[in-house]
Amino acid sequence: MPLTMANIGETNTISRIGGNEETRRFLANLGFVEGSAVTVISEIDGNLIVNVKDARIALSKQMAAKIFI
Repeated sequence: MPLTMANIGETNTISRIGGNEETRRFLANLGFVEGSAVTVISEIDGNLIVNVKDARIALSKQMAAKIFI
């Protein structure tokens, strides 16, 4: 399921990254790689603030939909 459907405060493992090559490379540079733990900190209008590899990152709804857990 996409990261946008994760519950707040729940830690999940990334299973797949979708999108084109440029998008996957961009997310990998931020720390979103398969097997990494990701926790949703908060959600506002579908946009997420997540914790991945000890960093807090804000993601748009469209970008978060490309990350599958």
